[in-house]
Amino acid sequence: MEQSVLLSRYDFLLDAFQQRAIDAVEAGHSVLVSAPTGAGKTLIAEYVMARCLNRGRNVIYTAPIKALSNQKFREFQVLFPNRVGIVTGDVSIHPDAPLIIMTTEIYRNRLLEERDGFHAYSWIIYDEIHYLDDPERGTVWEESLILKPSHMQLLGLSATIPNIDELAAWMRDIFASPVQVIREDHRPVPQRLFFQVRGEITDNLERVRRWTQRMNRRRGHSGAVSRFAGSGRPEPLLLHLIETERIPMIYFSFSRKRCEWLADLARRVIPRGTTSDNDILDRYDVLCERFGITSTERAADMRQLVARGVAYHHAGLHPMLKEVVERLFSDRSIRMIFTTETFALGINMPARTVVIDEVRKRYGRFFRTLKNRDFSQMAGRSGRRGIDREGYVYCRLSPDEIQPQDLDMLFSHGPEPVNSRLNTSYATILNLFQAYGEAYIDIYRSSFHFFSHKGRSSGRQIKLMAARLTVMRELGCIQDGRLTPRGHFARRMYGYEMSLSQLYAAGTLERLSVEQLAVVCLAIVFEPRPGTRRAPVPREYRRLRSEISGLLAPVHLAERRLGIPEPSKRFAFDLTNPLLNWMREPSFEKLIRQSEHDEGEIIRYFRMTVQILREMRDAPLSTGLRRRLEEAVIRINQGFIDAENQLRLGLEADVAEQLQEKETNEQGPG
Repeated sequence: MEQSVLLSRYDFLLDAFQQRAIDAVEAGHSVLVSAPTGAGKTLIAEYVMARCLNRGRNVIYTAPIKALSNQKFREFQVLFPNRVGIVTGDVSIHPDAPLIIMTTEIYRNRLLEERDGFHAYSWIIYDEIHYLDDPERGTVWEESLILKPSHMQLLGLSATIPNIDELAAWMRDIFASPVQVIREDHRPVPQRLFFQVRGEITDNLERVRRWTQRMNRRRGHSGAVSRFAGSGRPEPLLLHLIETERIPMIYFSFSRKRCEWLADLARRVIPRGTTSDNDILDRYDVLCERFGITSTERAADMRQLVARGVAYHHAGLHPMLKEVVERLFSDRSIRMIFTTETFALGINMPARTVVIDEVRKRYGRFFRTLKNRDFSQMAGRSGRRGIDREGYVYCRLSPDEIQPQDLDMLFSHGPEPVNSRLNTSYATILNLFQAYGEAYIDIYRSSFHFFSHKGRSSGRQIKLMAARLTVMRELGCIQDGRLTPRGHFARRMYGYEMSLSQLYAAGTLERLSVEQLAVVCLAIVFEPRPGTRRAPVPREYRRLRSEISGLLAPVHLAERRLGIPEPSKRFAFDLTNPLLNWMREPSFEKLIRQSEHDEGEIIRYFRMTVQILREMRDAPLSTGLRRRLEEAVIRINQGFIDAENQLRLGLEADVAEQLQEKETNEQGPG
């Protein structure tokens, strides 16, 4: 009876895999669901949420990125009014709500710091659980799985995971409870794969392979490939998509500047009247005014593109302008969007066609052929359920761009298996040491790495954790088997533990002014982009930079001596001038004019600074320092930097659009 009531909101029959997953939930099992993008995995999550709320129990939903968390917050508000909250580090709205959305980092941190604070929660939902394999952040997923309270059930959602049975077996081992695997390989909307090779469009992979082999022979088997061979002018492809009515289209490129160039190219080459709507500019102007970005230079530039049904989308854009673009694309006002690959992650924006500009990208310091999972994540956006009979994926290739075997790996093999990325941080070790003492090392014996290797190759990981513990003992985070004040401070500074705690131990933080505290926190989060010119540091901050560099020397020396591969984060003062200008005169237009950095990049780093200031403020500090940290938060977190205000504006826009739609429906045609 309860199941039929909970499912009554859906006016369609469940797919078989959805029903199997719901049956497993009803049986009291944790569930891992592996199904193609667009297959309907979110419905299972919504069922779990409704079931928990119906029974007076709380539920947590985690997402890998803040943009996806914000989108889900707005969606779930519609389904469960006044029962949804969100906590992402820079946003906290209704944090005590029965359905709470968190980034996985926030959830992991709370598990470590408030181990007994989850009694009211009966389920944890992991969206994109394959993020366990992410080289930089996967350790957060793994740690949070290991630390999951025993009374909570788990729902994990992902696109295809080849080794999902192994993953489930590991979870059964550490949870000591049933974990059921639900696997679905069928795509509700089938896809067709095409290639554009030197101006010719074909769906014959064997033909492309022969071209590639021929080019490799000409190259003399040197193996040398061009980084940017996929670049060039794709006008014939864009016109082909328009003529064959294969839009709306998402075009993925791995360069922000190229996304902008491609969008401008599309604006100039597509026939007039093909992709635009008479009302699109009115809608664009209303949204820009509602989000307060009408006067920004980017919004004015984007307006010319939007007039032709075109836009671009990348991390350098103002977050509110990205939201405007997303809304226009979701309601089909924008028909062609040129975007970096982050658009593929989780955000529910499908299209009829996906184009992948090139099949090589930078991974860390190197360029290589796309990982199959990354390709699948992007390609999976093609084909809209209930709208398209099939989706289309176009890959732009140059025969001298990749090796023949790369074609086979990318187009003839499935996604890579999910592997352990456990790299337990200083803060995690400190929190575990506080709770378990020397037994903290047992977390590794519960890891996916230990399980999948049957205990072999375990020495390196255990040695690394022990080395980090030695560094913290040598530098005074732990004494006589207990955390010192420095240790208690460091255990809250995830990612920046030893760097910031070194300033804490030296008394440097206590004597910094409000502006200096803000600058130091920005300097620790900022990551200079490879190949960019380093900005000069203001004269009055050069002495502080030198002092901090000297303080970090013992940390890096100890890490090198003990063989720790990734040294503690260094401080980068490149954004000092923009931050000081903002704190002294919060004019966003002036800030952007004075800076060489993209507006989206500045907003993101300023928000990260606010998050670090808040985390530091909640550590055991003197009243005076805590007061200065709070003042720094207030002076930075205003205007466009205030992420919580952006989310509230989005909610208000949702309400306004719903009211407008209701009025239109009531008036009827004519």
